[in-house]
Amino acid sequence: MTTKTFLITGASKGIGRALSHRLAAAGHMVIGIARHADAEFPGMLVPIDLTDSAATEQALTRLKAQHQIDGVVNNVGFIELAPLGSIDLDAMDAMFRANLRPAVQLVQSLLPGMRERGWGRIVNLSSLVVLGVANRSVYAAAKSAMISFTRTWALELATTGITVNAVAPGPVETEMFRANTPQGSEAEKRFLSMVPMGRLGKPDELAASIEFLLSEPAGFITGQTLFVDGGASIGKAAR
Repeated sequence: MTTKTFLITGASKGIGRALSHRLAAAGHMVIGIARHADAEFPGMLVPIDLTDSAATEQALTRLKAQHQIDGVVNNVGFIELAPLGSIDLDAMDAMFRANLRPAVQLVQSLLPGMRERGWGRIVNLSSLVVLGVANRSVYAAAKSAMISFTRTWALELATTGITVNAVAPGPVETEMFRANTPQGSEAEKRFLSMVPMGRLGKPDELAASIEFLLSEPAGFITGQTLFVDGGASIGKAAR
């Protein structure tokens, strides 16, 4: 594959960080977006708060003037737990905005350049929780919307050379997962009981699947959601 330039949100930690390392090692240019600067990032890291739409648009304008961006990975995500009956409606609106608006804003900003070149890759990060996990109503709804975006955009862009796919991770050893699921907790045990392989995923395992969907050989795959979850989406294994 020829060298490409990919933009990754939530690039400083977890899956985004692992993907950035993979793409950089393969010779691609990586533009990462995260809230804080990091001198050790394997590419260009741009500190942006994606919930600030005006600042995001200004940064995208600068980046497009300097770089030909061939694909985008909408990896950033925000989660707050709440059971039905305790969902704060203002917090729900804020979470939908934080999880969904950046994806639409980035894709719409970068789409004209990809259309002009007749090649592009869009990968949206969804989640296993779309299949149902307690206390995650709002987050699951937002991640379900990412799957809907994926299917709709894939249809709209099917003849343009731009593919759109989603990856839905199961429980992965990341900072965000551990913030809500401490090691040895009952929550961790519940998650592990859902995974036939009986373990958490590794960020690099998720990154490998995303790297493939960004590649030239994946050019006939579009509109799909790949569950990378140790088998959790297919049911429980017999013990």
